[in-house]
Amino acid sequence: MRFINVISKEVKIMSNTNTAIKTKHPWQMKAARLFTNLGINKQSKNETRARHPFWVVVSKEISDHVRSWRFIILIGIIVVTCIGAMLNVMMNFSDAVKPNDSFFFLKLFTATDGTLPSFLFFISFLGPLLGISLGFDAVNSEENRGTLSRVMAQPIHRDYLINAKFTAALIVIAVMFFALGFLVIGLGLIAIGIPPTAEEFLRIIFFLIISIFYVAFWLNLSILFSIRFKHAATSALAGIAVWLFFSVFYNLIVNLIAKVTAPNEMASAQKVFHYQQFIFHLMRILPGQLFDDATTTLLMPGVRSLGPLTRAQVVGAIPNPLPLGQSVLLVWPQLTGLIAITVICFALSYVSFMKKEIRSR
Repeated sequence: MRFINVISKEVKIMSNTNTAIKTKHPWQMKAARLFTNLGINKQSKNETRARHPFWVVVSKEISDHVRSWRFIILIGIIVVTCIGAMLNVMMNFSDAVKPNDSFFFLKLFTATDGTLPSFLFFISFLGPLLGISLGFDAVNSEENRGTLSRVMAQPIHRDYLINAKFTAALIVIAVMFFALGFLVIGLGLIAIGIPPTAEEFLRIIFFLIISIFYVAFWLNLSILFSIRFKHAATSALAGIAVWLFFSVFYNLIVNLIAKVTAPNEMASAQKVFHYQQFIFHLMRILPGQLFDDATTTLLMPGVRSLGPLTRAQVVGAIPNPLPLGQSVLLVWPQLTGLIAITVICFALSYVSFMKKEIRSR
């Protein structure tokens, strides 16, 4: 039927073109034929071109996220708090910058005077809430409304749906973080009057990319809970419970373990060093700790190590800021771990959704 409609349109265009060409001069007839053929080819290509089902679902999910009130409220909270922290830094920028500091533009993201936390702290604290809010009802809400079985009845692959939901939410998060980061850069340019160097700009870009991976972990975790639990409230509470455990209770458990296993005052230096390494590795299990270590090293070039060092490692070290390549190598284990747990959560969500039984209501 579609082929017949396209052919009829082409025949109609050709007939109109022939009648118009008869009343024109020869050079006008050649130009009319040329533009007509171009118009016919363009129209036929537009008519025969169809959007891929995956991107249709992605665009639908993006519009749902952007138009939802929870996203508008949460993005408003994040923007207001981050801009408030940045304005607080700008009002006390002369106190935050040292005379010999060569990366003073990065202070906009890390410095604070104690009144409000830094921009980096707000991202690490509110980022998980953004990921949880975008994914806690990704699957179970459609299942409860009965729309999931209708979508699965359409001629699309089953994995298109779960992949499109993750891709759409990740696009929304990426656009939001890059817009917020460039907003901070623009306001910093207006307030300071000095543009960032190329290395500072690249460090900020790496910081934004790591932030996207960090929020993507919580997004995948909330999508996994939305697949495993039937009710959206249960999946939201499960995601918030995991976030509270990693943010508050895990630190209390590690402090308790550190107090119990602490060596005595007469212990050797090697034993104290191994004890500090043990506590440091326990803290590395936290996704938030991986994010803090990676972003702190990138936004503070003066950080040269993330773990305990022996006296032999400290002797001879030059107290200069690390270049960007060395900072990336220093945080490569943290970045790899953050990507790994994100991929693992997505794989679990993918397998759970592919094995999930979907029935019509």
